[in-house]
Amino acid sequence: MAKVKTALVQMSCFADKQQNVSKAIEKIKKAAAAGAQIVCLQELFTSLYFCDVEDYENFKLAEAIPGPVTDTLSTLAKELGVVIIASLFEKRAEGLYHNTTAVLDADGTYLGKYRKMHIPDDPAYYEKFYFTPGDLGYKVFKTKFATIGVLICWDQWYPEAARITSLMGAEILFYPTAIGWATSQDEATNTEQYNAWQTIQRSHAVANGVHVVSVNRVGLEQDGAMKFWGGSFVSNPFGSVLYKASHDEEEIKVIEIDTNQTDRYRTHWPFLRDRRIDSYQPITKRYIDEG
Repeated sequence: MAKVKTALVQMSCFADKQQNVSKAIEKIKKAAAAGAQIVCLQELFTSLYFCDVEDYENFKLAEAIPGPVTDTLSTLAKELGVVIIASLFEKRAEGLYHNTTAVLDADGTYLGKYRKMHIPDDPAYYEKFYFTPGDLGYKVFKTKFATIGVLICWDQWYPEAARITSLMGAEILFYPTAIGWATSQDEATNTEQYNAWQTIQRSHAVANGVHVVSVNRVGLEQDGAMKFWGGSFVSNPFGSVLYKASHDEEEIKVIEIDTNQTDRYRTHWPFLRDRRIDSYQPITKRYIDEG
């Protein structure tokens, strides 16, 4: 299908897992009622963003994938006839955990999962304490409505991840994410950070000639110390923002994407044609120096 109705679900979260799952289900139903065919939820939607602290109790939030939540969403996907992109805390084995996104097709089929490759470790984002880096590589999923690529949050800053996923045939890149502002910082810093975040993802759209859908959480967490900035958006293959959500409110927005635009942009601005793949070997080095 060339034209795909894609929904972003930007929401705030509670401490209670089941309450968050129920909330997400209701929002998916609303998105489907509005015509959505692919629905993307934000990163780690079943909980508050727990990586602000290193606490062993938080490992209890994780579950297997496939598991209870994916089973529930699989039934919902089949009932509504929609694709669901669900970001979850995966327990792979005892003591082995990943930040993972599962994809459920419109007939309820579990198509597989992508494990976050790039894991940050910053103040209030202590993800290396919880998540083992992904080992499944980059992934595309052939859904009923489009072939999609899924990357997760910190992956957003790496053009290599977007490039490889696009080269694998992704027609749309989805980024479930959880990023916010410390409420103690000034507005100029907030603006600069958001603009950088949006700009790097729009650049992935331009460089690869694909639509990008980025879905972020919203609301105050961490006892008011963190404001997740929302600002979820959709970019076309030339970096034009088709829709941008607010920084303060929950939103369900359905945007029609025409994947046929990829051919037009890639033929008029043939970046893929002109890639000098024979010259890129140095990219596999950590840093290029005399050592």
